[in-house]
Amino acid sequence: MKKKKRILLKMGSNTLTKETDNISRGKIEDIANQIARLQDTCEFIIVSSGAIAVAKQFVKLESKQEEVFVKQALASIGQPHLIRIYQEIFREYGLLTSQCLLSYSDFEKEESKVNITNTINVLVNNNYIPIINENDTVATDEIKFGDNDKLGALTASLLNADLFIIATNTNGIYTKASIENRTPKTIKEVTDFSELADEVVSSKSSHGSGGMQSKIEAAHVAKDANVETWIVNGLEDDFIINAMEDNVPFTKIK
Repeated sequence: MKKKKRILLKMGSNTLTKETDNISRGKIEDIANQIARLQDTCEFIIVSSGAIAVAKQFVKLESKQEEVFVKQALASIGQPHLIRIYQEIFREYGLLTSQCLLSYSDFEKEESKVNITNTINVLVNNNYIPIINENDTVATDEIKFGDNDKLGALTASLLNADLFIIATNTNGIYTKASIENRTPKTIKEVTDFSELADEVVSSKSSHGSGGMQSKIEAAHVAKDANVETWIVNGLEDDFIINAMEDNVPFTKIK
């Protein structure tokens, strides 16, 4: 039996909401549809933000606590709803899902890393798609620092993924000059990170906490583990398949 290609797909809040204030069921359907079409040749692990965005749809918390604690509480409310949406939609496509909550500290302990690897391998080998998010109720790294980009890279590295796909709201990384000229031009392939430093424009998305800088840092982590990263426009339908068939502009970081 031919070994399947292992893909770590990272979905940020801005992509999952399609840049609105609500989680897009249509976008999750698009992901499920593509995975169903690729399941004979690829196995998927998903790192998904979106818990806070889901909670904000129907909850307004009153609190005098710091904003980060309110966001942790919102994540706690939203996470079960986020997973339920994934489960309902993926089931319609014959796909099974499971939830895994991780913290960055888990990647610092050898025993935790072994446990994560073994658990996720059992799930994947039994045709379950793990949907991973940061355990925001006990950790604040993702809330503060990068919309799960780094968590995705660490997970891709730990699980020996063949490919790390970061779905974002641009056609990959644009050259700085093209952004300034308002004619965005995608950098198609990157092999030298030092060349990227001059190209990155600092900006953050409306729901996400990342921006392109955090995606490049995540790609750096993946590269150190010999995992190739693709930065793809996840707002488009069929974004994974179109990137695989080279039908759309995106950035490949080798």
